[in-house]
Amino acid sequence: MNSSYTQFDQDINKTISFVKVEYERDLHLLHRWMQEEHVIPFWKLNISLEKYKRHLEKFLNDQHQTLYLGCIEEIPMSYWEAYWVKGDIIEDYYPYDLFDQGIHLLIGEKEFLGKGYALPLLRAMVRFQFLTARTKKIVAEPDIRNKKMIHIFETCGFEPVKPIELPDKTGLLMFCHRENFERKWKHVFDTQRA
Repeated sequence: MNSSYTQFDQDINKTISFVKVEYERDLHLLHRWMQEEHVIPFWKLNISLEKYKRHLEKFLNDQHQTLYLGCIEEIPMSYWEAYWVKGDIIEDYYPYDLFDQGIHLLIGEKEFLGKGYALPLLRAMVRFQFLTARTKKIVAEPDIRNKKMIHIFETCGFEPVKPIELPDKTGLLMFCHRENFERKWKHVFDTQRA
């Protein structure tokens, strides 16, 4: 699998990479992840394979977002939706900048849960998104009940802004500003090897 972004993370001593989702290759894997008990409450996509096929096709054809598999040592273990705020429902909830980006994620493989991978993965994705020079802010809106994920976003450098009522959940709008993120993680990125 050709990765779109790869980075060695010294905190976990492993290589993290993000690979664009491919319909044929990844359909069954992603559908299986959506049936996992830890995923269902927050993604609500524990639907039939036929329905999920249509969902994935629609999402892959949506030009305002890119879908990725997050990998550790080239093993796919997480799913990511990196999106432009412009064109997303979230654009109605705050005065966005044209180059603001947003992020959704889940860890699909159960054996990767509770191992301390969520923060390094999130940090890598945010760094990947900030490679777009004109992006100054990354947005997240985790389910307000998902305290673990909110804590990971905060540890990464996201700040809570306000609760927001989305069609499928009450989310917590969170912002990660480039300058704060780069200052917070400068010591990590300065010493990492490619």
